[in-house]
Amino acid sequence: MSMGIIVMGLLIGFMVGLTGVGGAALLTPILILLGISPSIAVGTDLVYNSITKLFGSIQHWRQKTINFKLVKYLAIGSIPSAICAVGILHLFDSFFHNQEVVIKHALGYVLILVALTTLFKTFMKNKLEWNHFQKKPIHEKRSLTILIGAILGFIVGLTSVGSGSLFALAMIYLYRLRTPELVGTDIAHAFLLVSAAGIMHAGIGNVDYLLVFNLLMGSIPGVILGSTLSSKLPAKPLRTIMALMILISGFKLI
Repeated sequence: MSMGIIVMGLLIGFMVGLTGVGGAALLTPILILLGISPSIAVGTDLVYNSITKLFGSIQHWRQKTINFKLVKYLAIGSIPSAICAVGILHLFDSFFHNQEVVIKHALGYVLILVALTTLFKTFMKNKLEWNHFQKKPIHEKRSLTILIGAILGFIVGLTSVGSGSLFALAMIYLYRLRTPELVGTDIAHAFLLVSAAGIMHAGIGNVDYLLVFNLLMGSIPGVILGSTLSSKLPAKPLRTIMALMILISGFKLI
C-alpha cells in the first residue's frame, strides 16, 4: 500500500507541476475512492498541502511576488471561518453521527465548482479586461476581501479543496495583480489557511501521518518533474482534461 501511495503522490505531484491545477481537488477524491474515510482524507490532505505550500511560499517570498496586504485581509476572514467549519463538522458528528456523509457530499459539490472554475480560468482569463473596480486600491476593498476569505475559507475547512483554485479566481476577477504576484499571493495565503485547518483536523484525530509522509515522498519529485516539463507541453488541453476528471469525481461523490 505504501508503494502505491508513493506512486499516486508522484502522479498527482507531476500533474500539479504540469498543469497548475490544485492538488487537493485531485488527491482528496482519489483517497476517498480508495476507501479512506472522507474525514481522514480531508485532514490528511490539509496537512500534506500545508507542507507543500510552505516550500512554495518560501520561494515566492524570496522572489518578492507576494502581496502581503491582500494575504492579511483574506486570512482575517478565511482562517477563523475554516476553524469554525471544522468545529461545526465535529459538533455535527457528535450529535448526528453524519460527518462522513456531510464531507462527501460537500466535497462533490465543491469539486464541480472547482472544475468549472478551472475551465473558466483556462479559456476566459485572457479575455477579462481591467474594470474600474479592479483598479481600486486593496484597502478600499478590505471588507469585501475579508468576506470572500470567510466564505471560501469555510469551504476549505470543510472539504480541503479550493485554497488555490477558488481564491485564485476571486483574485483574477477582483484585483489587479501581475501573474507572478497572483500565484505567489495565492500560495502564501493558502499556506496559512490549510495550516490552520490542518491543525484543527489533527486535533480531532483526522490525520494519517504515515499517509502524509508517503504522499510527500512521491509528490515532491513529481512536482519538480512536472514543473520542468510544463514549458514543453501544451497547458490548455492538459488543464481541460484535468478539469473534466475533477468534474466526474465530483458527480461520483454526490
